[in-house]
Amino acid sequence: MMKRVSERKHWDDFWRRDRDLDEIYDNDGRIPEEILKRMDIRDVIVMEVGAATARDSVILAENGAFSVALDYSHEALRLAREAAERAEVRLLLVCGDALVLPFKGDSIDLVFHQGVLEHFRDPSIFLSENARVLKKGGTVLVDVPQTIHIYTLIKKILIAMNAWFAGWETQFTPRSLSRLLEKAGLEPTGVYGRFFSPSLAYRMFREVLIRVGIKLPLRPVLIPPVHRFRGRIRKYIENSPSGPYLGYIVGAFATKKDSS
Repeated sequence: MMKRVSERKHWDDFWRRDRDLDEIYDNDGRIPEEILKRMDIRDVIVMEVGAATARDSVILAENGAFSVALDYSHEALRLAREAAERAEVRLLLVCGDALVLPFKGDSIDLVFHQGVLEHFRDPSIFLSENARVLKKGGTVLVDVPQTIHIYTLIKKILIAMNAWFAGWETQFTPRSLSRLLEKAGLEPTGVYGRFFSPSLAYRMFREVLIRVGIKLPLRPVLIPPVHRFRGRIRKYIENSPSGPYLGYIVGAFATKKDSS
């Protein structure tokens, strides 16, 4: 059986699709939200690896960080430049390899990535490179798909059919993610979970319609009171101890140990 991989071509094709920045889902602000409630980022160096549209980096720059957005897809960096220009903030855009980061060791205060780690066959190499460039006491944030979710089942079926947009990807539990961080010399400090908003079913339906020339709203609100009620329930579950085990996303923070 052919060993499927996630390649640069998958990402150039994905970001080259005929739609503008406003037609691409963002992360609903979860990355900046989780970072800002844990640390003061004013005047610190933050690097987003696999930045894609870099909208999280833009928000952090708006909050005073010196933001570096790294990706190996030129098409992704084109969108990142557009996002920065729209917000009128300065980003350092870098085309580079996540496995050989073009930065010296102990130089970055915060390294973060969303939807990236799951595309590496050996994620420990990737995380070790994160740790190398991180300053002692610095922070890493890893945000990835959670294993126990219908998204994982759908993904596995599409991968088997050779129809997955990224060629291949995996998924993680909070425990497996913590073990990987520890293996890279990082000390886990906290986890969180997030659900799809809007729902996975709606996103899939919207994607199908886009392919036939019909565009639905990114975030529909049919009945505002019901929408707000569902949002409160979702937040309650996400913030509960079960959140990291039930959501589509699991995120983990870790710090670089001081070995001196």
